Amino acid sequence: DREQVRRAYFIEKKSVRLIARELKMARKTVRKAITGAEQEVYTLSAPRPAPRLGPYKARIDALLAEAERMPRKQRYTAHKICEMLQAEGYAGTESTVRAYIGRQRRAQRRPKVYLPLEWDPGREAQVDWGEGVVLLAGEPVTVQLFFMRLCYSRRLFVMAFPAQNQVAFFEGHVQAFRYFGGVPYRVSYDNLKAAVQEILRGHSRREQQAFVVFRSHYLFDSHFCTPGQGHEKGGVEHGVGFARRNYLVPIPAVASYAELNAWLLECCLRDDDRQVDGQPVTIGAAWQLEKAALLPLPATPFRCCATKPVALTPYSQVEFETNRYSLPADKAERNLVLRAYPYHVEILYQEQILASHPRCYGRNQDIFDPLHYLPLLEQRPGAFEHAKPLRQWRAGWPPSYERLLAALRAVDTDG
Repeated sequence: DREQVRRAYFIEKKSVRLIARELKMARKTVRKAITGAEQEVYTLSAPRPAPRLGPYKARIDALLAEAERMPRKQRYTAHKICEMLQAEGYAGTESTVRAYIGRQRRAQRRPKVYLPLEWDPGREAQVDWGEGVVLLAGEPVTVQLFFMRLCYSRRLFVMAFPAQNQVAFFEGHVQAFRYFGGVPYRVSYDNLKAAVQEILRGHSRREQQAFVVFRSHYLFDSHFCTPGQGHEKGGVEHGVGFARRNYLVPIPAVASYAELNAWLLECCLRDDDRQVDGQPVTIGAAWQLEKAALLPLPATPFRCCATKPVALTPYSQVEFETNRYSLPADKAERNLVLRAYPYHVEILYQEQILASHPRCYGRNQDIFDPLHYLPLLEQRPGAFEHAKPLRQWRAGWPPSYERLLAALRAVDTDG
């Protein structure tokens, strides 16, 4: 509208009166448009009258100041302040109180600013956990995502686990170091239990003994953030959100954790071609520069497992975290050891692996290999129909097995 007025006046040489009549504007409005092309910003010359709220503004300000000294989760809400004012005689609406409180809080809130950081190649990495939902074997499952990010190149590694335990924490490191082709000099963490036993004064921590052993194997230093100050490792915090939005949308459908982790690794590799805003080269090119500055990988990777002595039950099983795992009945020994990895468990006698099973994260479950019980079945064939391991196996075996069983029984009957 202002442009139309200015063209009519300066180019078409029309009068203010004619322009006002043709455009149905006040002459004052036309004159304002003629004086400048930029629209004037409207500002209040005086505060709007608030006859009902006005007498209570000082009271609201006092309550807001008092709330700053109260526990964070027990401060006055706008609704509570309105109730208190109504008890003191306020006759206005709650929306008016909310609007005034919002203006006061915005005026008092200072914007957060951060110090720009610059990292040297190979010196620093950051670790964090996150969660994501995937379709695992047709069922929606919340998986635990391990993240490690190199600060200089911004290269990100992501791996999915069934749980956030210490074994998964170590395995995530091992695979990340292998992916990066080396070990950063220092890794920053939250105060997670897998690494920290006790928080001491300042940045001092009493670390978990197993974490100290793991750290000494790879010879990197650890750094723990101030409690509640996640921005101290903002790079990996950003990486968690980036990966969830870009790698898990749409929700991936996978058959196993192995397939899911292969997909996440492929996503990380594709990200090497991305160039972060403000950076002169791509993530992959920066990583090639950083790789030479990393500590070398040790000759052998760390064995990421929990080791526990276990006792054999009368049913040729051992128990771990309330779940029971079978082992061959003809190889039963008294002194056994169980190694629990993130995705499977091994049962050993001395250094011999007697059995291996997928690790179960449920509770009070029986994990059977029916072949472990064949020696017992040869001795007690009458128990075939009622043997629990065979019943579980039979519930999912192919129809050809059922036909073979029927044929064998027919031969036995004829004989």
